[in-house]
Formats: sequence, C-alpha cells, structure tokens
Amino acid sequence: MEKERRYICIDLKSFYASVECVERGLDPMTTDLVVADLSRSEKTICLAITPAMKAKGIHNRCRVFEIPKGVEYIAAVPRMQLYIDYAARIYAIYLRYIAKEDIHVYSIDEAFMDVTEYLHLYQMTPRELGMRIVSDIYEELGIRATCGIGTNLYLTKIALDITAKHSPEFVGELDEQRYQQTLWDHKPLTDFWRIGPGTARRLARYGIYTMREIAHANEEMLYRIFGIDAELLIDHAWGRETTTIADIKNFRPQNNSLTSGQVLGESYAFEDGKLVVKEMMDLLCLDMVAKDLVTNSVTLHIGYDNQYAAEPAHGTASVPVQTNADIMLVPAIEELYMRIVNPNYRIKRINLTCNHVVPEECYQYNFFTDAAELDKNRKMQKAVLHIKEKFGKNAILKGMNLEENATTIERNGQIGGHRSGIET
Repeated sequence: MEKERRYICIDLKSFYASVECVERGLDPMTTDLVVADLSRSEKTICLAITPAMKAKGIHNRCRVFEIPKGVEYIAAVPRMQLYIDYAARIYAIYLRYIAKEDIHVYSIDEAFMDVTEYLHLYQMTPRELGMRIVSDIYEELGIRATCGIGTNLYLTKIALDITAKHSPEFVGELDEQRYQQTLWDHKPLTDFWRIGPGTARRLARYGIYTMREIAHANEEMLYRIFGIDAELLIDHAWGRETTTIADIKNFRPQNNSLTSGQVLGESYAFEDGKLVVKEMMDLLCLDMVAKDLVTNSVTLHIGYDNQYAAEPAHGTASVPVQTNADIMLVPAIEELYMRIVNPNYRIKRINLTCNHVVPEECYQYNFFTDAAELDKNRKMQKAVLHIKEKFGKNAILKGMNLEENATTIERNGQIGGHRSGIET
C-alpha cells in the first residue's frame, strides 16, 4: 500500500508590502503601507497592502481611490526585482530542508512541498517542520508566513487559505475526514480554491451553496452544467486530489507559446496602438531568438476603451515558414492589426501570442524564402541581444521606440508590468 503523503504550503503574508516594511525597519503588522505607483492614477491597483491596512477593513488588491480618505499610509513604489531577490533567499531556506524535486513554487509568495520522506529524517511532524521553516524565514528576513498542511495538494491549499487564517499560530491542517467535518458547510464557496464567482453563481441556481451540497448533488446534473470540469469539482467537494508534485514536475504541455500583454496607461488612438503592437512583436522576436525558438503563427487580441462597450478584436496571422525573424513577423502582425482593428475606437489592452513555438532546429526554409536575408537578420538580432545583455535593455533601440507614444523604453524598466526598481 502506498504511503499516505504529507504536504505543506508556505504563504508569505502580504509579501510585497512586508518587504517594503522590512526595508524601512517597520513592522507590517502595525504599519499602514501600500505598494502602488501613485504616479499612474488613483485607479491604480495596490499590488499589496500590509496586515495593518487589512485590519482596517481595506481589501487587498484595492484601487488607490478606494482607500478611505481618513487613512494615512506610506505609498511604496513597486520594486519587483527586490521582491524577486527576497523570494530567492526564501527559496534557499526551503532548500535547507527539502530537495528542489519536492518543491513546487506556485507563485512568488507561495510554495508547496512534499515532506513525506523528510519527517522520519528530521524526527518531526509536518506541523513542526512547517513551523521551523516559517520561523527561519521570519528570523532571517523579517517576513511573516502562514502554513497549510494536508494529505494532498488540494487539502493543503484549503488548509492554508481557510483554516490557517483562524489559527493563532497561522497554521492549518486537514485530511479528508477533518475537511468534511469542519468545512463542508463553510460559506461562501468562493473561499475554496478554483471556485470563482461565476462557478458559485451557476451552482446557486440549483440551490447549491456548500461543499456538502456539491458532494451529494446529482453527478449527471453537475456534468451537464460544467462538463469535464465537474470531475474536479466533485473530487474537491470530497477533499480528494490525485495530482502530486512529481506529476507537476513531469508534466509536458503538447503545445507551447510565448505571450506578451500590456494594459496601456491611457487609451491609444489607432496609429499609436499599431506602433505599440509592432514594438511588442519586435521584442517577442528577440525573446524567441534568445530561447532558440521559432513560430509560423501569431495571434493578436485588442481590447478597446470601455467607453465603446465593443467586443475585442481578435485574429491570427501566419507566415510561410517557422521563424523568429522580425523582418517577417513584424509586417505580418502589422497587416493583421490593420485588418481586424476598428480605426475609430481607442485601444486600452493588447495581447500578442506566438503560437506553437518549437526549437529552432525544427524549422525549414521553402523555395520562396530568402535564406541569406534571414541569416543576415538573425546575426543582427543576436548582436542586439548581446548588447542588451551587456549594457542593459535600453542600450540599443529602434527608431520606433523613440516615437512619442512608444512604450518599449518604459517597459524595459519593468517586471511583470511594474517597476523593477533597477536601472535598465
């Protein structure tokens, strides 16, 4: 019989805000601080707020204008590279106890660990091991963390998200029996991982408001409503989850893609939007060159300003060969843009995807391809990458990057759409 597994999940409390407090010598539990770039606008989303702000009833990921006027707070400009550096140091603490093969980094502030084979080695319970790691993080970096413990990955996540919040030690622990005893009647359903407002509304139409009611609902009805996703919903209602960290590590997607997206600081006119799309395609080409990948298909998704209440523009363009050459892909995306985007609407959101990317050695030329021209272009792209790697992303630019409404220079100083906090 296979050994019952034990997992822990560590979540760093209000991570970005906590880092900013630690850097200032402040306690995030008592300091009112938000991580937000106030230079954008009052509609800017706060990337994080301290527990002290949450204690005042202010919601995480709120917009700046939603913070009550009477609350005085420190506004910290995002420093994404700093947060990545802290996360790397915390990951190094995990590695003291658990091999990387048994760690799954779920996000920058959350990680799962399969501790099954380590408990006998350390002569510890899962709780003791989790608390040791949490203690090390706080003592060395000043960052507080919560811990979920479970017999599968789903229960570990629920123990973290729901149970740990009500524990004085900020530790939650669940197995299937305890889950059914303590959380089957918990409301709202949206507190549970993978149940969003839309799923909860659809269940509510059938009088289903708890995990107990999902577990005992007619399965044929659930499959009719949710299709294949009903299987996961039913399993989770009973506290079951068969996926392991080893499964996650071994997973290989059938198709790969590269995506770039941005929400513009203000709505852009048609020609300015086209400029940004060309910049984004140019950068994706360099990204593919750096990773030795090629594509023959690119997809563009354009979201218009909300004032129009218009459906987004969406389309795909193909090129005759697998390539990462900007001299082929930039004209292709420009032609697609001209074809699908309404010139009378202002643009707010842009997403660009290189579909079905494959290793460069897989590509083939055809009779209509100028191989010499593509080879010359590739050498130029390699040179550009070399200069950027050595002197910074803005060390070499194209003329279009210097136009009035171009965004590349600003984006080169960002990580994940937010300021990196370092010079580029």
